[in-house]
Amino acid sequence: MQTENRLLDDLARLASSAMGAAAGLRAEIEARIKAELERILGELDHVPREEFEAVKAMAAKARAEQEILTERIVRLEAELARRSKPASPVGKRTRA
Repeated sequence: MQTENRLLDDLARLASSAMGAAAGLRAEIEARIKAELERILGELDHVPREEFEAVKAMAAKARAEQEILTERIVRLEAELARRSKPASPVGKRTRA
């Protein structure tokens, strides 16, 4: 009976150390995969999310400013057209 307990204890220790080794191997594999993915992504011509969002905000601001300036130009052109029209004679009557 004593031999069976010792054998079971040895098997349990062996299984426990194998599980520990497997967990360590898994962590190392994950770290290597992550490092390789980061290297591959670093070589690609991509834009990080933060930069994309910053440029998107700048484009929205520029678009809003452009719309304001377009409205201002339309108003100024209308004012210029109104001022450059010749004044029609008022009060002059022609006799027929």
